[in-house]
Amino acid sequence: MAFPVPSAPKKRPTTPAAALPTVEEVSAGGIVVDLGLPSHPVAIIARINRGGRLEWCLPKGHPENEETNEEAAIREIEEETGIAGEVLSPLGSIDYWFTVSGHRVHKTVHHFLLRATGGHLTTDNDPDHEAVDVAWVDIDDLGRRLSFPNERRIADIAREYIIHQL
Repeated sequence: MAFPVPSAPKKRPTTPAAALPTVEEVSAGGIVVDLGLPSHPVAIIARINRGGRLEWCLPKGHPENEETNEEAAIREIEEETGIAGEVLSPLGSIDYWFTVSGHRVHKTVHHFLLRATGGHLTTDNDPDHEAVDVAWVDIDDLGRRLSFPNERRIADIAREYIIHQL
């Protein structure tokens, strides 16, 4: 007589994050460049991260209502930097994961290259007050200034586009 072999107990996730519910988020933003100057300066923003460190990054935010990603990028860049722009080209998307307030977030950010058309640097119009500083950075120095490798990759794509397409 054969006895049934008990199945191994199912393993629970070993990391707390794996057991958390997942939320999908989409943002849009990118690079707004002043093509009127030979150094092609780009407007970037600084934010304070959860650890209290200053991080320089590309402006971005969530689309509102029925906005397209392109429309959201234009609005968010102007809100966070004070610089208005028009889209020249998509630059690609990045995605990453993080955990916050009892859930995991899978975030996708769509980036666009914009030509600056007006405005002046300010964080005063940022409705969420996430940007604590804003600066023009020459496109050749942008990779050294941005805090995140995935945004440095987007900056490289923008630089190549400007060199070869404009």
